[in-house]
Amino acid sequence: MIQKVKDWFGALGQNQKLHQSFRWGFQILVAIVFGIMTSMCLFSTVTMQEGSMEPTFSTGNKFFVNKVVYKFSEPKRGDIIVFKTSPDDDASLHIKRVIGLPGEKIQIRDGQILINGETYREGRDLPKISNPGLATNEVYLESDEYFVLGDNRNNSEDSRYADVGNVKKKYITGKIWFRVTPVKKAGFLK
Repeated sequence: MIQKVKDWFGALGQNQKLHQSFRWGFQILVAIVFGIMTSMCLFSTVTMQEGSMEPTFSTGNKFFVNKVVYKFSEPKRGDIIVFKTSPDDDASLHIKRVIGLPGEKIQIRDGQILINGETYREGRDLPKISNPGLATNEVYLESDEYFVLGDNRNNSEDSRYADVGNVKKKYITGKIWFRVTPVKKAGFLK
């Protein structure tokens, strides 16, 4: 009789260990799936496909994009954003810097950016703009539009050109916030 009780407790102990292992494995699996789903909803990655943001970023640099930030706030001047030029899901993504905000008038004259008639000083050493494109005349931004430029001002297809034009907020995917590659330059962006 004592042996039967010992056998029963031994089997129960093994089942408890097995049950505990399954429970622990299930919790890990749920945490991994939750982490993947959260990151897919909140963040994405994008690779710089062109030289339009040089010298700030180079072709091939990879970034994390914060897809949530503009659900709770508005893009600010100087933000580096990722956007599409059309509602098509397959539309290519572009990376540019926000220069003009909703309600402003943007013009490029004598290589300088004017915002509401005042010269905009960026605090960066970027080349004078040789082709003002559509901004030769004042460009008025509607309540949901942004004017964007690449940092490589003379080699960037941006709001100065009809193919891009003013960027509507609904086409903004998110804000660049972390450089992944190259590894030696990895980190949060200012």
